[in-house]
Amino acid sequence: MSKLSITDLDLSGKRVLVRVDFNVPLESGQVADDTRLQASLPTIRHILDEGGHPVLMSHLGRPGGTVVPNLSLQPVAEALAGLLGREVILAPDCVGDEVMDGLKRMPEGAVVLLENLRFHPDEEENAPGFSRQLAELGEMYVNDAFGTAHRAHASTEGVTHYMVDCASGFLMQKELDYLGGALADPARPFVAIIGGAKISGKIDVIGNLFPKVDTLLIGGGMAFTFFKALGLEIGNSILEVDRIEVAEALLKQAEEEDVDLLLPVDTVVASQMAEGVPIQTVGRGQIPVHMEGFDIGPETARQFSEVVLKGKTIVWNGPLGVCEMDSFSKGTRAVGEALVQATEQGATTIVGGGETAAAVADFGFADKLSHVSTGGGASLEFLEGKTLPGVSALAEKEADAKEAL
Repeated sequence: MSKLSITDLDLSGKRVLVRVDFNVPLESGQVADDTRLQASLPTIRHILDEGGHPVLMSHLGRPGGTVVPNLSLQPVAEALAGLLGREVILAPDCVGDEVMDGLKRMPEGAVVLLENLRFHPDEEENAPGFSRQLAELGEMYVNDAFGTAHRAHASTEGVTHYMVDCASGFLMQKELDYLGGALADPARPFVAIIGGAKISGKIDVIGNLFPKVDTLLIGGGMAFTFFKALGLEIGNSILEVDRIEVAEALLKQAEEEDVDLLLPVDTVVASQMAEGVPIQTVGRGQIPVHMEGFDIGPETARQFSEVVLKGKTIVWNGPLGVCEMDSFSKGTRAVGEALVQATEQGATTIVGGGETAAAVADFGFADKLSHVSTGGGASLEFLEGKTLPGVSALAEKEADAKEAL
């Protein structure tokens, strides 16, 4: 990707408006998971080290354009201060004279966090006036929130119309490098693993990956729609009746484009989705009519893992079973272990999607893979081949801009 990077900017003495993704879970008024805060630290520290003044902005939850006190970013400011080891000042709002006056009195080395952007309806509406007010708070703009890059909001897209220097932060750049590199110039074999409950949310991903991948592994609930398209018995398993023809078309497309599309050969089934219920493993097409499939079976896990271990680039989006339940997590865990081993062997392994990212984190695999995307919806749309407004709004590197003239 040829977008302007934070390392291309002279930050010294400048107020740097940074879009971060601090949409974190809160429990009892405290940050329950600081993963996203940790991910922002390299960009914030770089600005401070270069003599810049970071002004951070983020949304939190869905306040609906009104002030919701329990969605204030105050707990986030406190948690971030602990991680940085320096004061983080929470502004009383995210725009307005009071905020600007506070920034002018900002002490040397301090970090300012603006209050929740979504306390204003203009944020999600991408209102020009609100975007201009945000732009006035900084002299240059850095977007380090890949997780919101698929939304054309005031803080991700609108603000760039009123600023000249609009660059990617380190986290954003890492996302673009890994996801963009995987799609544009992957080391081969290129293996994609697509799971999740429904095929409807992944049709465009699968279609965009077909011309690029060598092998496509399909698991999760969506596999049963493919099974139905093949005329197989799926019992009470999840089925999208209106997507059976789509599944048939994708199977045909895979054959025409010489893509090795692998479906599960066995399934872990139970009478209901609950911990402690009796489970059994059955072959593909042999699911009893009164039972449901909730995980790929051990033979499928073995076959999928073999393919993964031969891959040089592996992209994974969507769990292969109901992995939040121990009884149905074994398939996802086994394939995750194969990705860890493939990474150790030099493969580039990329996990995208909120559920999959959560699963590999729960298994303790996250730091053993090449990259775990911070953006669920954004990574999905990137894999679909869509243009992300928050990315396209960033400036091009100067050399690339000159070549374009």
